[in-house]
Amino acid sequence: MTMEGWGKMMELEGEMLNLILVWTTAAAAVSYCHTVAKYFIPNGGSSRFAAIFPAILIVLLLPLRLTSIHFGGPTSFILSWLTTFKLLLFSFGKGPLHHHLPLRHFITLSLLPIKLQKYPPQSQRPSLNPALTTVIVVLAVLIPLYSNKQSLHPKFVRFLYSLHMYIGLEFIFFVFSFFTRSLLGLQLEPQFDQPYLSTSLQDFWGRRWNIMVNRVLHPTVYQPVVTASTRLLGRTWAPLPGILATFAVSAAMHELVFYYIKRERRGAWEPWEPSWDAICFFMLHGASLAFE
Repeated sequence: MTMEGWGKMMELEGEMLNLILVWTTAAAAVSYCHTVAKYFIPNGGSSRFAAIFPAILIVLLLPLRLTSIHFGGPTSFILSWLTTFKLLLFSFGKGPLHHHLPLRHFITLSLLPIKLQKYPPQSQRPSLNPALTTVIVVLAVLIPLYSNKQSLHPKFVRFLYSLHMYIGLEFIFFVFSFFTRSLLGLQLEPQFDQPYLSTSLQDFWGRRWNIMVNRVLHPTVYQPVVTASTRLLGRTWAPLPGILATFAVSAAMHELVFYYIKRERRGAWEPWEPSWDAICFFMLHGASLAFE
């Protein structure tokens, strides 16, 4: 084995150890939140928020331990975004988490994009969507084209990357769903509902694309902004600033995830410098959806 190959193997081993450390620490942090809420501060509010805020901060920063795209990307999305938002809702007695849940269910529900639902006895085990199966087969045929991408049109290469990302996410969440339902009797909230069949921006963002993010942003951003805006604008126009605020927060969280992925130095505490690409994209879609 060459020195370069040995170095890559050692780097992968270190990244695997960091991955285990990150998720073990995250599990300990949400266990602390469950214990505090169950035995000391059963009622949500400012006191519970103050007690579990250090845990929220730890979970938010944990992905900084990872540097690879395949480990750091999903980890930063799940922990820094979904888990922290769930814990924020939990601190005020809202959202999918509750201190009466068994600890193992609380940890699973906190650390995965999951919807709490008892496993229906009459239902079948989760199966791969036939349409997704077809697309995976197509992608498997197209993947060899990556090795010759210099001769392909740049927009076609971007299409391949987009398809790869979407199918990868679908497959990852299917695996989560399968093992969660099998081991704990809980069902994962579906992340996607055939977004390629969307008939409008509202249909795409509200019902088909990244459904779990929608479930998290709605009570944390949209509803509070709409409630506050109703007093100023009335019920007819209040949803518009709610939509824009939701997309603004989504843009900021995407920029944060991209920052975690694109860091070049392990453990570097660099200032957050957004690329503005995600912000421009999501604000454009927010304005378009509000107009629609």
